[in-house]
Amino acid sequence: MAGKHFPFGNPRSAASFPSSSTFLIASLSLLALASLFFLSSSFSRCASDPGPPISLSRRNSNPSSNPPEYSFLASLDKFLVTAAPAAADAADGGDSAVGALDDAIWAKETERLYGDPSDPCSASSVLRVYVYEMPPKFTYDLLRLFRDSYKETTNLTSNGSPVHRLIEQHSIDYWLWADLIAPESQRLLKNVIRVQKQEEADVFYIPFFTTISFFLLEKQQCKALYREALKWVTDQPAWQRSGGRDHILPVHHPWSFKSVRRFMKKAIWLLPDMDSTGNWYKPGEVWLEKDLILPYVPNVDLCDAQCLSETQSKKSTLLFFRGRLKRNAGGKIRSKLVAELHDVKGVVIEEGTSGEGGRAAAQNGMRKSLFCLSPAGDTPSSARLFDAIVSGCIPVIVSDELELPFEGILDYRKIALFVSSSDAVQPGWLVNYLKGIDSKRIREMQANLAKYSRHFLYSHPALPLGAEDLTWRMIAGKLVNIKLHTRRSQRVVKESRSLCTCECRVGNITRLL
Repeated sequence: MAGKHFPFGNPRSAASFPSSSTFLIASLSLLALASLFFLSSSFSRCASDPGPPISLSRRNSNPSSNPPEYSFLASLDKFLVTAAPAAADAADGGDSAVGALDDAIWAKETERLYGDPSDPCSASSVLRVYVYEMPPKFTYDLLRLFRDSYKETTNLTSNGSPVHRLIEQHSIDYWLWADLIAPESQRLLKNVIRVQKQEEADVFYIPFFTTISFFLLEKQQCKALYREALKWVTDQPAWQRSGGRDHILPVHHPWSFKSVRRFMKKAIWLLPDMDSTGNWYKPGEVWLEKDLILPYVPNVDLCDAQCLSETQSKKSTLLFFRGRLKRNAGGKIRSKLVAELHDVKGVVIEEGTSGEGGRAAAQNGMRKSLFCLSPAGDTPSSARLFDAIVSGCIPVIVSDELELPFEGILDYRKIALFVSSSDAVQPGWLVNYLKGIDSKRIREMQANLAKYSRHFLYSHPALPLGAEDLTWRMIAGKLVNIKLHTRRSQRVVKESRSLCTCECRVGNITRLL
């Protein structure tokens, strides 16, 4: 029947009307096409790119045709060539602006609550992020400063680590921001979208590169920029409405933004850990219900399936560690472990930094080892943990107060061993413990490492189940609590003892509930 034309005529005439089965097929086809058109146009209304509807074939394009970039420098070069700074948001504060925004947000939330459940814009599984358009001195200018000075710098931190490598290690602010502001047609994550209207947002992203500014600007220049950023953000009506509870602040290096961050302690901080020592974060500033732990950017290359297969038979070392052997605060455990494991057969403990030579030595050592030691650094966390995971080396974590990224989603017991500091320094205990682990469990953990490694890789474009994706999933899980405390703060009588503030919490310690 394809291609035949049926003129309108007597509906009872078999010659002028198709058979009932053919008519049904044609009707269903038209209905399917209409549905596809509706969904395509609906998604384009939700997405940040205000252009024409995106075709399904384009949205579902094979990522291999546009392979993700994992290198910070390579991705940044491409980004700065194609991206252009947009006009900065105006800081239009005041009670009237805050009230108007609050009313608009309430209207949008009511529309989602009682709206059409088939509408993609009202789907509860989609996280809506408003990205502030901050002046370039907080964003693009700092990225260019990093890129332009990368090859020339010989600066080292106080502990001997190359400054620019340290910035790369904490570059989560770049990876998240670059993905959020990319055209929707180029993004692979569909559970988080950028919205252009503040009243449509679940959370607000502050794209200030706090780590780059800390390491590459003069001390007084950096502090002045921090004060400017603080004023710019806190002048925004959305901040004033919620007290910053629905704002995301990337402060992944524990020194970054330190001079002013106490004024933004109600915001969602993106952190490397909680630091129970109190040296980096003051009590009441950080806690798991509010903030988010994100992994360091690995300093070594991913050991993929082929690499894992090739290195499996070459694992001649029982336990490996390469890094700074003397650290402060909680990291003092390192020197004790060095003394205990010195000259033990099958154990390799080496002094090293994160320079290019150290990187190659660490990568080679991890791939040849069955277990990789991951002790606390100056803070409870250490980049060595994530280097071990992507190298296929089973981490042995000796850090009693460590908090881990994405632990609401991932079970680290499947890929790592947790050893108390008191046990680890007992003579002969650690080596005997590792030798006593049966081969079946080792094989299972190695297989899980191969599966889990993708969760700790940042890339552009961001990949499903990559580090960016799990970040947004964790934040989405905090939304109800964020809105609860925001609305409660708006209606509780000022000075009431029922108004819980950051100060009423005991900080920095995970408690079993």
